[in-house]
Order: sequence, then C-alpha cells, then structure tokens
Amino acid sequence: MPLCMGCLNEINDAATMCENCGFDNSVSQSAPFLPYGTVLNGKYVVAKDLSTNGESTRYLGYDKTTGKVITIREFLPIGLFDREQGEKIIKILPDHVSDYSVAVSDFENYYNKIKSLADMSAMVVIDDVFRENNTCYVIEESDDNIPFPEYIRKNGGQLDWEVARPLFMPIISLLEAMHKVGIGHYAVSPSNLSVNSDGKLILSGFSTENERKRGTMLKSQLFSGCAAPEQYRNDNVLDTSTDIYGFTSTLFFALTGNLPSNAKEREKDSRLLISTNTVKRLPPHVVTALANGLQMRRDSRISDFDELRSQLSVASTVQAIQEEISRTASMTPIYNEDTKKNNANATAVGIVATIVALLIFSAIGLFWLSVNPFQGLFEEETVAPTVVDATEDWTGPVVADYVGKTYEEVAAAVESDGSITLKVSADGEYSDTIPQGVVISQTPAAGEPITSGSSLIYVVLSKGPEMKKLPDVVGKSLDSAAQELIDLGYIVLQQAEYSGNYAEDVVMGYVNLSAGDEVESGAEITLRVSKGTEPIDED
Repeated sequence: MPLCMGCLNEINDAATMCENCGFDNSVSQSAPFLPYGTVLNGKYVVAKDLSTNGESTRYLGYDKTTGKVITIREFLPIGLFDREQGEKIIKILPDHVSDYSVAVSDFENYYNKIKSLADMSAMVVIDDVFRENNTCYVIEESDDNIPFPEYIRKNGGQLDWEVARPLFMPIISLLEAMHKVGIGHYAVSPSNLSVNSDGKLILSGFSTENERKRGTMLKSQLFSGCAAPEQYRNDNVLDTSTDIYGFTSTLFFALTGNLPSNAKEREKDSRLLISTNTVKRLPPHVVTALANGLQMRRDSRISDFDELRSQLSVASTVQAIQEEISRTASMTPIYNEDTKKNNANATAVGIVATIVALLIFSAIGLFWLSVNPFQGLFEEETVAPTVVDATEDWTGPVVADYVGKTYEEVAAAVESDGSITLKVSADGEYSDTIPQGVVISQTPAAGEPITSGSSLIYVVLSKGPEMKKLPDVVGKSLDSAAQELIDLGYIVLQQAEYSGNYAEDVVMGYVNLSAGDEVESGAEITLRVSKGTEPIDED
C-alpha cells in the first residue's frame, strides 16, 4: 500500500486525503523541494518538507530497508542554485559555481564529523551522509522527542538547578567534543533542544559556520537571545566562547523561563532581567556562571569548557568547608573516664571552631561582594509581593502555579480565591511556542509561602508570534529582497518563473501574499523570481 506523504502511514490506493493526518496526497511538493516519493540512495523515500534555513532543508522520510521513519536533510543553499518543479538535480547558478562547490564540501565534511560523534549521549544519531543529485544528503534518526520549550512549560515555566544540571552537563561534553574535531554548533538554543524518552537532553539543528554568522555566501539563520554578538558582525571568527554564549543563554532560559535580550539590543544595555526571587532560588555560583557566560566582550566571557564546568560547580573552598562541617557533625562522641576533665577544653575548642567557621563564611561573603561578576549586570524587578522565603517548617498557604494557563483561567481562580490581587504585565512577551493569552511567567513563583491575608501576583502573558508587515519587494534583486526579509526574521524561499517584464533574478512579488500583509516572524515566505524571457523553441 502507498504511504501518506504527510505522516508516512499507509493509505488506500484510491485515497488522496489521509484519514490519519488530513494530508492531501494529490498535490505536488513545490519547487525547489524534491518531489514527493523521490527515492535517494536506493532506499530513502522523501515525504513533506519540514523546515528550511539558508543552508539546507529537512524532509520527513522513510527508510525502505528498516521500515523506520527518518529525517532527510538536503543541502539547499538559498541563492546559489535553481531547481525546476518536479526535478531532482540541482542546477548551480553560473555566478555561484565556486561558492557552491566550497559550501557543499563544507556541509559534507561537517556532517561526517558530526556522524563520528555518535557515542555522545546528547547527540542526534546520523545514519548516513552521501552525495546525489548534485548536492549532499544527511539521514538522521527520527524520534518523538518533546521540544525543550514545551518541556519547560510542562515543568512550571522554569527548572530548579538540581533538575537542570544533569540535563545540561552532557551538552557541554558534546560541544567540547565538536570543537576538538574542528567544528562548532553556534546555534545552541531552546529551539534546537529536545528531551527524549529516557529523559535526556538532545541537541540538534546543526549547520556549518557559513549559516551561523553574517557575511558568508549563505543566508544566515541566527537565534535571537542565543546568538553571540560576534555572530552579527560580518566575517567575525566564531570559537568556543561563541558556543558558550549560546549554551549559557539557553541555560538562562531553563532556569528563569526567559531568554536574554537580543545581543544587538544588549550592546545598548547589557543588563540581564532576572527577578530577585529567581536570584535567591539559584546557587550563587550558578548565577556567577550565567553572568560570565553572557558577557558581551569575548575577552571577558568564559572561553573554555572546563572553566564553564568549574563555574557551574560548587567552589572548592566552600565545598571543603561543607565537607568538614559534615564530617565533624557526624562524629560520635566517645566518653571515658577523662571526659569530665576535658569538657571545659572541648567547650573552648568548640567556641573557637565556631568563631573560625563564622570568620571563614564572612570572608567568603566579603569576597563574593568584592568580586561579584554580575554586579550591575542584573536589573532587579521592582516587584514587592507579600511573601517571604520558603522555610522547611512552613505549612500555610502557598502561591499557586499559573504558568501555562490562560488569562481567563487565572482570573477565574483569583476571583474564587478572594485573597489574591492579579496584575498583568502591560507589555507581555512574544512567543513562537506559547499561544497568545497564556501565562509565560509569574512573580512570585509557584510554591512560595503566603504570609499575609492578601497577595499580589504578577503574570506575563504571551502575545503569540510577533506579526510583521511584509515589505514591498517587487522590482528588487533576489539577494536584496531575501536579505530584507531575513533581517525581519523570515525564512525565504523562491519560485522561479519566466517573465517578459522583469529581468532575470528580479523579484516579481510574493506567492499567496502581498506587501503590507502581516505575517508571523519565523514563517516561510516564497518569492516569485523572474527567470527572464522564456526562450523560443525554434523547432
């Protein structure tokens, strides 16, 4: 029986609409994407297009030899090639032969190195890398993983450090292994992380350096809030500190529920918005590591993965003190006939030890204040909720968890409670993953004790995806129009057509859209591009 090209479930020979997913199998996949049902390397079946960036396209796929659903990645660099409707072979544009040759070789070498790291627990599995159709393909294992933003939302909007630490440490090891073989990721972000069925964090979204910075032959794709400042500057060198910035910003998201501001915005104001409740909830050394990993200047930023691990671990001095306290506290007193004589001396020694311990911790506190790496970096929220820090003995009422609920649901709960005043952030936040009107974060956090008769709760609501107006691109060159749209956050595709009115590579308009239409940031936009005058068949 044939397979549905939308979900790869079997469908009836005579059926066109899939009963499982509703996909219409009577339509064709638009150029420049491969036709539905294309077989690669004799065994990989191409289904629908899943996502596209400036370097490659991901398809849903099927392995005929194993019967497994897979992901097929095709090297498809925007602006360097052409492919007619229904064709398989890439046609390299004459002016870009050299660029294309370099880029496809970089792509193939990059993924062969990725494939060599298959033993890393946080790595998506690469099964095959091969050339065909004048381009290169990568076969990845497919899994029903939970997208990381969804995982965070289901866990109350933020993670405790004890939960985040075992998730993120393998990502550091993977990034370190990548740089040892001469490549980087440069797009570590919540969008490129997922949680598998074993509860492990998996990194995906790999692309060559050409795709992860400005000023290359490819249309770059950068992730706002996670891309380091140097990635926005033409031809700047990317290195370990670039990946550490992306890693730290993603960890920041996991621990606070929000990403840092875009690096271009932080050039004007480098402070990181983090609530006092969150700062108090996190270990001081973790907050230090976040601050040091998100420094705008590379010479001030953590630049080594061992240093990153060290800063995310308890400082050795503090750990030694804690171990010594634990050791002495667990000692069992041994009494003998001289005990009474020694009680006075023991008491004196205990007092001295206590004073020494207090002096040590005071010194640590003074050292912390003197070298605090994030002093002035964090902007304190001006929220004064009627709660105090939680204590082990607290048995009274606590703040409810409103994250992930709609405003209507929260308002109804607050109204029925009667002791809570609800305040909503006037600005809200745009989100590609959380629907409009749903709570993204709250202050104070869920579980905080309520110690007075009434409480003030602040919530931040999602504004949904950011909508932007499409600019007028008619008459502009493909490169100029594509760059304008990419700068607005769109993924740009092209549909080539013959035209007697427009020169070759000139944009004639949008497919199914018009200038001035409001479209959410991150959406795919297809441009109608002229191929010039249609040649006359003299035969």
